[in-house]
Amino acid sequence: MSVSETAGKPSGLRRDAHIIGLLFASTTSMIGSGWLFGAFHASRIAGPLSIWSWVVGAVIIMLIALCFAELAALFPRSGALVHMSHASHGEGLGRIWGWMLFLSYVAVPAVEAEAIVTYANNYLPYFIQPHSSGLLTATGFIVCALLLGVLAVLNLFAVKTLLAVNNAITWWKIAVPVLTVVVLIAASTHWGVWKADPTGYQLSGVFTALPSAGIVFSYLGFRAAIDLGGESANPGRNIPLAVIGSVLLSAVIYILLQVAFLMALQPGNLAQGWSHLDFTGAAGPFAGLAATLGIGWMATLLYVDAFISPGGCGLIYVTGGARILFAVGETNAGPSWLRRLNSAQVPWAAVAVMWVVGVVFLLPFPAWQLMVGYITSITVLTYGLGPIVLMVLRRNQPDLKRSFTLWGANIIAPAAFICSNWVIYWTGFETDSFLFILLLVGFLAYAGYFHLVLHKPASEFGWHYIGWLLPWFGGMWVLSALGDVGGGYGVLGFWPGVVLVGLWSIFIIWLSLRSALPAEDTAQMMIAMEKTR
Repeated sequence: MSVSETAGKPSGLRRDAHIIGLLFASTTSMIGSGWLFGAFHASRIAGPLSIWSWVVGAVIIMLIALCFAELAALFPRSGALVHMSHASHGEGLGRIWGWMLFLSYVAVPAVEAEAIVTYANNYLPYFIQPHSSGLLTATGFIVCALLLGVLAVLNLFAVKTLLAVNNAITWWKIAVPVLTVVVLIAASTHWGVWKADPTGYQLSGVFTALPSAGIVFSYLGFRAAIDLGGESANPGRNIPLAVIGSVLLSAVIYILLQVAFLMALQPGNLAQGWSHLDFTGAAGPFAGLAATLGIGWMATLLYVDAFISPGGCGLIYVTGGARILFAVGETNAGPSWLRRLNSAQVPWAAVAVMWVVGVVFLLPFPAWQLMVGYITSITVLTYGLGPIVLMVLRRNQPDLKRSFTLWGANIIAPAAFICSNWVIYWTGFETDSFLFILLLVGFLAYAGYFHLVLHKPASEFGWHYIGWLLPWFGGMWVLSALGDVGGGYGVLGFWPGVVLVGLWSIFIIWLSLRSALPAEDTAQMMIAMEKTR
């Protein structure tokens, strides 16, 4: 397989991604393992109110997606999320955010592999430890690593071929959930179960279920269309349509799935209350429900889909993560060999990194729900930058020609940033602690490399423009510790914590705008990015 270094040839990526390809890339990233497990875990946390969890999650993600719809049309680049941060706060933030984005992408194919083996464990009981809430056995770990390898190999084909395969997969991934909704509702005979155990859930569960049950995780895939922006024939039109369309389509499917799941439950499933909801085959919730209702063919179909839906999602996340690494190499935030392309013009070295590090991530998070919390927290953290960048560009470049202009951005962007921080807070102190410690270690390692190995001065690191990150991350960590969610010390009740996070977010918005690049520097940065693809 031939290799080109691409230095001096930033236009090497093909522009073969059209509107349907981009729409389906985002849709297949959103309809992955989340639909197979989310309804079950959400029901345990929020009971019948779990329907509202999916509605609230869709609203939050749509607010964020609308901000990125305008930004993505301005930055039609592969790995566009890396380039955006350069425009608002300079190269220092761009370097940090590039690696944070990588840490958010690389874990997703791993969690999709875990979803596949978790469902398969129902008929091949070798992959999950008994009575362990889904922890992998050694055999399960090896199988997950091999599955990640398959996804990596498939990503070595040209993007046109990859998206053609994904289009076929996505039609399946839309059809099966819709069929599941229809069949389960038609077969349900115990709709009164919605009124069971009325004291077994609280209103706060609507919000804590967003990260814990994988609801926000299920919606995060809209960014796939943004990642492939540099390979789109008409990015100014195609990217916003794909981003917004995929969120709307997925939201309708997920809400209907939660309704169907609740309708299909039987009174005996709730003998121990919503928090202990259980039934035969609960490790594969929808297939288990179909089997208990006597719909054997549906259960079989869902076991087949348990390979296809997570596999398709993992496939596209390897694609997106490789483009993030390509952009990291292109912006000199990482080694130049990340830009190496194979004969199909695919960044093969970045694909290889996605596979290796994805396998490593199976170690600290050897269960689907454990990894979902981490992915939600770090991904929403990286998404939080989007509204900030939008506000900076609206201020610094008001006359910039925009192929898509977000109406009401002065309200939507701050609301999206506040919602991002709420999701991080609702993830809980234990998961947030791992996240912020990981970021702190990574930041210190990168700062040491920049100053001690490369011997570059502090002025080039951009400390003045990235200093606001410390109060943002540190403040969220402290508030998470004081809260009563996911291992917090309970000093703050649920709603006082929500209010304080909102107020802190407003302060961080002010601080980030005050720390942004001057208008002339933003203009120069955007001109420089025209040389990238």
